[in-house]
Amino acid sequence: MKVGRLATIRPSTLLSSQNHKLPLPPNQVVPPTQSPAPHPDTTLSSALQSYINSDNPSPGQKIHAHILKSGFRPNNNVSIKLLILHLKCGSLKYARQMFDELPARTLSSYNYLISGNLKHGEVEESINLVRRLVLCGERPDGYTFSMILKASTCNGNVALPSSLGRMVHAQIIKSDVEADDVLYTALVASYIKNGRIGYARSVFDMMLEKNIVCSTSMISGYMSQGSVEDAEDIFRRTVEKDVVVFNAMIEGYSKSVGSAKKSLEVYIDMQRLNFQPNISTFASLIGACSALAAFEIGQQVQCQLMKTNLFVDIKMGSALLDMYSKCGRVEEARRIFDHMPQRNVFSWTSMIDGYGKNGYPDEALELFSIMRKEHHIKPNFVTFLSALSACGHAGLVDKGLDIFESMKRDYSIKPTMEHYACMVDLLGRAGRLHQAWEFAKGMPERPNSGVWAALLSSSTVHGDIEMARIASDELFKLNPDSRPGAYVSFSNNLAAAGKWDSVSELREKMKARGISKDIGWSLVGSDSN
Repeated sequence: MKVGRLATIRPSTLLSSQNHKLPLPPNQVVPPTQSPAPHPDTTLSSALQSYINSDNPSPGQKIHAHILKSGFRPNNNVSIKLLILHLKCGSLKYARQMFDELPARTLSSYNYLISGNLKHGEVEESINLVRRLVLCGERPDGYTFSMILKASTCNGNVALPSSLGRMVHAQIIKSDVEADDVLYTALVASYIKNGRIGYARSVFDMMLEKNIVCSTSMISGYMSQGSVEDAEDIFRRTVEKDVVVFNAMIEGYSKSVGSAKKSLEVYIDMQRLNFQPNISTFASLIGACSALAAFEIGQQVQCQLMKTNLFVDIKMGSALLDMYSKCGRVEEARRIFDHMPQRNVFSWTSMIDGYGKNGYPDEALELFSIMRKEHHIKPNFVTFLSALSACGHAGLVDKGLDIFESMKRDYSIKPTMEHYACMVDLLGRAGRLHQAWEFAKGMPERPNSGVWAALLSSSTVHGDIEMARIASDELFKLNPDSRPGAYVSFSNNLAAAGKWDSVSELREKMKARGISKDIGWSLVGSDSN
């Protein structure tokens, strides 16, 4: 794309207050005529600063136009303030042009532009500016390093090395930069983002005063790695808590069935301390209820949610209907769905998936059709998985094949391994085992273990020992040690066919490889809980 450039600032002809009227900054009146008149740079600097500090800085850009028309050449201070003004207005192009035309590029000007690009998601440009800064002989300060660390945590299109945080940390130590809370917080966040929780803890322990942002980052990092006790320890040590640190604990607990009940206990403690729950709090609570299949508690959460203005939020509606679906309360889920003021692809997908998984494939496919034809909402890859799964439960092979073909034909969505596994399962459930095998062999990519596991499962259901052998052989080639269920399934096939010698041989192979199947378990709700 062709980028236009601002007109070059011509050699100075000083601004005259008689011939050129500057736009007045917000809430400023024309001062009475005084003598001597202030220097133009002072006037410009004051006017620009007023706009930079205001909630509506855009009119201040007229000052730049005025400067260009007058031919006045501002000093470095005014030029940097113009750069800041353009950044605050989101005009990265003009900010960069001001930077390139600076009489002298200072470290602060680099930092402003690096920070501005980062705020607008231009991670690669921020990193390039850091490189340019170093090549120009400037020494990064703590703020520069904090920006690099922030870039390492951004999900941009540029691929950054996972060791970037450690590299920056080493440079901080070498350059003898005085670390402050901002830098420590950025280091901790960078290490946690890249899974270096041990390094993050080392930095955290070096802080004389642990701020709540760092504590929250540490809790989230420990929870994501399953180190619940360490997260609890940080939480207990955090003296001044806020809703964000409570949310970190509630969310961490809600991700596991074993600890989901604790998220409800933390929420109760949070209410006792008069903290106001926000959308993240309710989303995690609803997730905990889904994990526990505790729809009665979910109803209480819904009642509390209805007392806030968050109830109409589309994310909350989608979370609630997903929770009711996972608890087997499809009618309640549909009631939530029908009363949502707005619906997006995620809410439609949750309802379709809820119908399919609760034994209502016809309703799921009808809703899938209404979503596309009447509401013209484009399905995503999860929507297609839910629709294909519904076809499998209903035994609608031709319908499933048509939906699968429509992914690329109508929506340009490339099927993933999950979609291929779903199709193999669909064909296998219907007894078309040979067609399922041909479908797997004809995939554009090598089938993964999920595809062969689907074929093995269908072969077991239909008692086809030969197809089960083919599927299990392919499965064991890919994952010889990580699929104990496949060994047991194939062993059951052999036993059903009366091939006890083969059963014994397979069991001995499992023992030799140290493979054992985990004991199955189910979660059952009770009135007392």
